[in-house]
Formats: sequence, C-alpha cells, structure tokens
Amino acid sequence: MAKGHRSQIKRERNAQKKDTRPSAKLSYARVSVQKACFVLDAIRGKDVDTALAILSYSPRYAASITKKLLESAIANAETNNGLNRDNLYVAECYAGQAAIMKRIRPRAQGRAYRIEKRTSHITIILDER
Repeated sequence: MAKGHRSQIKRERNAQKKDTRPSAKLSYARVSVQKACFVLDAIRGKDVDTALAILSYSPRYAASITKKLLESAIANAETNNGLNRDNLYVAECYAGQAAIMKRIRPRAQGRAYRIEKRTSHITIILDER
C-alpha cells in the first residue's frame, strides 16, 4: 500500500502515465467531425513536410484549419521538446465531436426546421522517427 495523501498518490500515478509527445489541440472548430476526418486520414502517418504539402493543396475548408494546427504542433515540438523537424511525423490525429449550435429555419405554414451547426475538437500528436 502506498504511503501519503490520496491527492499525492494520484499526482504521482498521473505523472508516470503522462504522454510527453508534442501535440496541438483545437477546440470548437467550426467543421463537422466527418468532414475533418477526411483531411486527417490523408496526413496520418506521414512526415510533417509531406503532410503540410498535402494540406496546402487540399481544397477542403478543414485542410486550412488542420494546416495551422500542424504548424503549431511542429513549433511545440521544436520549442518545448527540442526535437528536429526533419525527424517528425504525424503519429496520431483525430477529431471528436464538440457542442452543436442549434438554429431554427422558418418553413412553410408556420413550421420550423432545426439546423445543427456542428463543431469538433481536432488533435494532432507528433512523434520522432
């Protein structure tokens, strides 16, 4: 049995499991998860220069968001972790559903249809080869 206060024990346990890979996260991006995943699937597993090239020439709106996020993750890797840019690749990238903005669209005969403006949380995790 471990000695110490419960919060101290939890703090030590969480420090051991902490992921030290460089990453960047964008919360509440105004793009649906399904549309974001098309772009993320294209760059998963690629080195960062290839991924940036793919995102630069992709016509999708989610590509511009993801490109800025990838550049942020690269800057985090170089600044905080001291990693070399040439050895970096996209280890993980995923999008999760965030809050949905609900709007009303007036329709014929006094009816109202609901419009759901979906948002997502996009995360990119890099690693070194």
